[in-house]
Amino acid sequence: MQWFTIFKKEILEDWRNFKWIWVPLVFIVICIMDPLSTYYLPQIIDAVGGMPEGAVFEVPAVQPEQAIMMSLAELSMFGVLVIVAISMAVIAGERKSGVAELILVKPVSYFTYISAKWAAKGLLVFTSYLIGMLASWYYVNLLYGEITAGQFVSLFFFYLVWLIFVISLTIFYNTVVKIPGLVLTLSVVTIMGMSAINQIFGHHMSWFPNSISGHITEMLMVNKIPGALWAAASITIILSVVLLIASNFMLKTKEMAD
Repeated sequence: MQWFTIFKKEILEDWRNFKWIWVPLVFIVICIMDPLSTYYLPQIIDAVGGMPEGAVFEVPAVQPEQAIMMSLAELSMFGVLVIVAISMAVIAGERKSGVAELILVKPVSYFTYISAKWAAKGLLVFTSYLIGMLASWYYVNLLYGEITAGQFVSLFFFYLVWLIFVISLTIFYNTVVKIPGLVLTLSVVTIMGMSAINQIFGHHMSWFPNSISGHITEMLMVNKIPGALWAAASITIILSVVLLIASNFMLKTKEMAD
């Protein structure tokens, strides 16, 4: 009951802040932006004045698999920033204002408090991501060619594992510091650092969380789930669980110290 009360409170607060409206809309824009702009690029060029006389511009043919991966590429940048932004004050803001102390003074466990807020943000991200990717799938099938339902479901759930990791990482930093802006900075720097590690050592670490997108591309091309994708997804899930456990430890330590 305590868990559900905190979960419901978080959902209601996000509704009052219109997050259940603007976050899905932002995800739709992020997901359809590249596939649409790439397809209509010749018309866009003509609309802004066209090419210089004698110049020839040919748009390379884009396969459906490449088109839908454009959506994931944009989510990897802008979608992650949105997730971190909507999660950066979920605990840190309440710790800073003293609300967290009032809640935790009651017989509410630290893990109940953390996991309920994590689940609420996860539901918001899941819903927004689903709506955005369904819009992308529709336009990719309409403009580029068919992505089967099986391919879409596999792509959707494997990349969702990465987004859940991003939420877990941000929640963890919420328990480390009380300043939402610092949570944002630490989360983004960590993700950028992981991306740099993957670019340098990715060929030796096919299980690394940041390699999920690359493995999804391979999955779409060969129409088979690579073993490396299962490994990367499994490691990412384990890291998300570890981050939640570490969040519980950090919050308990910080609150007891205060």
